[in-house]
Amino acid sequence: MDQAVLLTQSGVEKLKKEKEQLINVERPKVIEELQLARSQGDLSENADYDAARDKQAHIEARIKEIDQMLLHAQIIDESQLDNTVAKPGATVTILDLSEKDAEPEAYTIVGTFETDPLNGKISNESPLAKAILDHGVNEIVSVGVAEPYEVKILKIEYLS
Repeated sequence: MDQAVLLTQSGVEKLKKEKEQLINVERPKVIEELQLARSQGDLSENADYDAARDKQAHIEARIKEIDQMLLHAQIIDESQLDNTVAKPGATVTILDLSEKDAEPEAYTIVGTFETDPLNGKISNESPLAKAILDHGVNEIVSVGVAEPYEVKILKIEYLS
């Protein structure tokens, strides 16, 4: 992971909280599990020990992954952005022109590690975000997917 990781400030804070939780809560818990499993004797056929080791490996790998993301983080500075052009960090309200009774929908464009489509956060690498980025309000853009469709940008906001 040598390339920049695009993150909002809230994304950075979430990663820091997750790392803190892993180090201060999860890691000590798994150490206790390992000690308990070791006290049961023979480790060669001890499923509890194997499960605890797997859990420990997962926790340590996630801590390293978070460290790398934070090391290479490129924070989206929302204060430097204006509401005329969509950039990463923007919440963009669009209207899907391919649907007859479509309702406006809002999406926040975030880096790939913060993506959460169920909560309206789409990756800057997604076809929809790529179509919207660098365009302004009232522009109609084509979304490049297998069956392309058009959306109209209704509003661009930067929420801090």
